[in-house]
Amino acid sequence: MAQARDLRVALWHAPLTRNSPGLLLRDLTEGEGSVAAFASAIADTNADIIVLTRFDYDASGQTLRAFSALVNGAHTYVMPLRSNAGIPTGIDMDGDGRLAEPEDAQAYGRFPGQEALAVLSRFPILGDDVQMHNDFFWRDLPGGLLKASDHGGSSQRLSSGGHWTVPVEYTLREQTHRITLFIGHAGPPVFDGPEDRNGRRNRDELRLWETIVELTDRPFVFMANTNLDPDRGEGYRDAMAQFLSEQDIVDPLAGQVTAHWDSPGPMRVSYILPSSDFSVGAAKVWPVLEGQQHSLITVDLTLPDAALP
Repeated sequence: MAQARDLRVALWHAPLTRNSPGLLLRDLTEGEGSVAAFASAIADTNADIIVLTRFDYDASGQTLRAFSALVNGAHTYVMPLRSNAGIPTGIDMDGDGRLAEPEDAQAYGRFPGQEALAVLSRFPILGDDVQMHNDFFWRDLPGGLLKASDHGGSSQRLSSGGHWTVPVEYTLREQTHRITLFIGHAGPPVFDGPEDRNGRRNRDELRLWETIVELTDRPFVFMANTNLDPDRGEGYRDAMAQFLSEQDIVDPLAGQVTAHWDSPGPMRVSYILPSSDFSVGAAKVWPVLEGQQHSLITVDLTLPDAALP
């Protein structure tokens, strides 16, 4: 018998991104094969809330609505969440003598809105209470790892793929309640040199999450691709391990692989971490689609009546 649940949440770092603005919407409109496969896989999960951590942003939400319709149309509430990818700095950030390249943006990107975030929900998203933390400058993080020698560092925003606080309202046992989603995508701690700028930024992106989580009411669910495995690969692995152990969370997919790379090998970089208010039911890493690198993950959650606000 299936275990009772109040809601199922899903996270996927699926490459719903293109090299120019508008191309993802074109492919969705035309029913291009890869986007149809992603939509079908998501529909199969029967998730109530879905977070996508690599979805091209447009402010109108037209692209996301088109994708939601392709999934199954059951997610009435959708919200595109922009990232810092492709946002110009006006600075030659990599010092190669050329301006306005993808490497010179606040986060690597060919255009503003590339590889952003998205949430689809069967429950109302409280848009007036959504908080974006993308504009926070790296230089302003207490104890941050930015160095004075980092070229353009004083103009560098800390968040790369986005840091968002998204409250959702849902009705449970004839009462209306609120859950906070922490949604984000950190830049990878690689593709740099011995100065380890990307590694230091990745670590501080996680540190920003630590502060946000501490200052936010429960219950919550952390849903993000941190690009950091606590046990394998490059980056400040101990920081990820510490985050998993010190936050008041449940880790239902501990040790599970979510990224299937030939090099550096299989790793865990996508996380669904509910606060300890929840009882956790089934948690699953879904089979990776052919030709893809990242698995879709889902977690079933139940919130005991005694813990409800």
